[in-house]
Amino acid sequence: MSRQTVNASNAAAVGPYSHATWAGDLLFCSGQTPLDSKSGRLVEGNIADQTRQCFANLFQVLEAAGLSPDDVVSVNVYLTDMSDFGQMNQIYAEQFSAPYPSRTTIGCASLPLGARIEIGLTAKRRS
Repeated sequence: MSRQTVNASNAAAVGPYSHATWAGDLLFCSGQTPLDSKSGRLVEGNIADQTRQCFANLFQVLEAAGLSPDDVVSVNVYLTDMSDFGQMNQIYAEQFSAPYPSRTTIGCASLPLGARIEIGLTAKRRS
C-alpha cells in the first residue's frame, strides 16, 4: 500500500512523520502541539493560547488536504494538567459548530518540547 500523505508548509513538525495520511476518504491528522511554525517555538501563554495554536496548525493541515473543520469527525486531546480542561473546552467549542465531532480527552505525564496540550483529529472527505 502506498501512503498518500499531506504536509502543510505552515504547520510545524517535531519529528519524522507526515502531518496527515489518507486512508480511503478518511484523513488521519498527526497530533499538533502549540508550535509556531515561523519561530519553531512553543506559543507562550496560557492553555487557551496553546489550544488555539494547536487548532490553527491542524486547520492548516486540513486546508492543505482540501478539507475544513466541518469535515472533522473525531478529535483526541492530550493534556498534561487536567485542571486545564475547562479552558481547553471553551476554546474547543469555538472551533466547531454543532453537532460537534466525537472527542476523547486524555491526561498524560508529558508531551514533546514541554507542551501542555497536543491535539490530533480525523476528518472525512465529503462524497
